[in-house]
Amino acid sequence: MTDKVEWVVWNGSMGILDMATVGCIEVGAAGRSAYLAAPYGVVGPFSLDELETQGRIAFGACLVMSRQRWREDQVQLRIEARERRRAFLFRLNFNDDDQEHREVLNLPAEGELTPTEINAAFRRMAKSAHPDAGGSGEQYRRITEARDALMQVFARAA
Repeated sequence: MTDKVEWVVWNGSMGILDMATVGCIEVGAAGRSAYLAAPYGVVGPFSLDELETQGRIAFGACLVMSRQRWREDQVQLRIEARERRRAFLFRLNFNDDDQEHREVLNLPAEGELTPTEINAAFRRMAKSAHPDAGGSGEQYRRITEARDALMQVFARAA
């Protein structure tokens, strides 16, 4: 029966969702281990007993799970995957201009940034840089441009 059930295969790093069946099942002293059927035959061996009881098992960058477990977890899994992909793209798109923008907003010179961190730094700086708060138009323009440039990376990733 287990080899006829379709399981959800989720690769969050690539945003790929597919269905697969269990291919090969091996029974041993530690329980049943299995591999997925083609074209996912490289996914395995994993504990089939754990998959059936918990409804989900991690294998490399993939999760294999029951349809019920997917329905319960999919929103959170998609959010987590999107954030990981954004962070990855942000690291790929880091360049020398970003270094200057980070300095303008007093952000760390290295490491990942989140949109929340960028916006918080902008708001902190805007309190004194805005012309209505005693700053200058040029000062405010610089921090606005720095924020917009850093946020553009996230807009491209969306």
